[in-house]
Amino acid sequence: MRAREILRVFAIVIIALFALSLTFPQDGIDIGTLNLRFPSLHSLVENRQTSLKESNEEAIQGQIGLEDSIAYYHRLVDSSDIRFWLPSPDYLDNFWQVVEQARSKGRIVRIMHYGDSQIEMDHMTSRLRAYMQHNFGGSGPGMMPFRSITPNMTARQSTSGELIHLASFGDSLTVRSRGNYGPMMQCFRLSGSGATLTVKSSQSTHVDDAAKRFKRVQLVANNRGSLSADFSSLKGKKGSQHLVAPQGVCTLSWSADSITEGIRLHVSGSADLYAVTIDGDGGGVAVDNIPMRGCSGQQFTLVDEQMLTAAYSTLDVGMIIMQFGGNSVPYFKNSQDISTYCQSIGKQIAYVHRCCPKAKILFIGPSDMSVRIRGELQTYPVIPELIDSLAATATANGVAYWSIYHAMGGRNSMPQWTRQGLAGNDYIHFSQKGADKMGDLLAEAFYNSHMLYTLERKYKSLQERQGARKKGGLR
Repeated sequence: MRAREILRVFAIVIIALFALSLTFPQDGIDIGTLNLRFPSLHSLVENRQTSLKESNEEAIQGQIGLEDSIAYYHRLVDSSDIRFWLPSPDYLDNFWQVVEQARSKGRIVRIMHYGDSQIEMDHMTSRLRAYMQHNFGGSGPGMMPFRSITPNMTARQSTSGELIHLASFGDSLTVRSRGNYGPMMQCFRLSGSGATLTVKSSQSTHVDDAAKRFKRVQLVANNRGSLSADFSSLKGKKGSQHLVAPQGVCTLSWSADSITEGIRLHVSGSADLYAVTIDGDGGGVAVDNIPMRGCSGQQFTLVDEQMLTAAYSTLDVGMIIMQFGGNSVPYFKNSQDISTYCQSIGKQIAYVHRCCPKAKILFIGPSDMSVRIRGELQTYPVIPELIDSLAATATANGVAYWSIYHAMGGRNSMPQWTRQGLAGNDYIHFSQKGADKMGDLLAEAFYNSHMLYTLERKYKSLQERQGARKKGGLR
């Protein structure tokens, strides 16, 4: 049957049904015990209007529910004690878009968490890592130095061989590397017979299971001569995988044949070893713990800009967290000291942003800290002004700020945390329990931000659909 004939038959059927709807008795036709009815044109139109009305009412109810949820999370994001101070309301939107897409794209997005001794042992960072990897994918402990300087509860690390430690902070300041420190603000200089790094996952039940699984390993280095490296998985079926590094700042990458809980890396030649990243299979988020004991946060500009930029470019960095200020508190005497320090921090933020322009930056200020004044434990007098000044510095430099001081309760909250076993008797450092709680509060701040981002995006999509429906004449 040709198309013209099909259209003719279709038109005849439509006309017949239309005529039947106009002439068919409203009470129907009785045939025996049956009563045949045919819907009228009026009822068809009315049902269509009712259906659209119900659909619109459901959309309106959904919109009202969304509006209530958005208002709730706005209150948390805008005014809670764990909120982020943001330079603009949409500052983190691009970050959330990137991490949401990481798993499907097979992309490992890094969050690099720099800090002073408050984050040693993977404190705080481990809880943020658990949240990110559970919600956005990824596994493994993240970035670590070639040789451990401070213990890390998330991975067991051992290194053999002769290595010279070069750092922009700590006890090795007398051993300079002319700014060649790399993304961990320190490096290990290799020369001679070589060195071997072995990393095994933690056996502690305190460590999140995702951090114990890894597959992809990457060595970040500055090859000054003839760097080569051999990788092997402690449980893998593959033999050693040998790679030779190109000159300059470079990366060597390997993948185990399956998920493993232990790897070995042997290097030889002449090079500065910046870092080793140990991540899971597929895409997701890697969260790196980079403690810098005794550091004031003013060491970033000691790293050569060209080298730091090159190192960052080899890593897919979505966010850089800078957590500093506590080590300087005892030395501040007045507002001028605070102002000078904050000006320096502003320069550090600008420098890091210049070296890694695609990454969002979050600066985290110090916690409450107690000192005895006239025999009573009280907050260091300079802390409230320092917190305000650091928040203003972050905003002025276009980055986010988070306040541990406010999150733990503000003025004179440290003695209460100590009584609860959340902080040590020095009234400065958190205990393991306290660090976990603070890490969870930081993760909660990220959760609230992401929920608001998700809800507002959903609301915008709903509004666009309703606009398109109205434009199409469906009211």
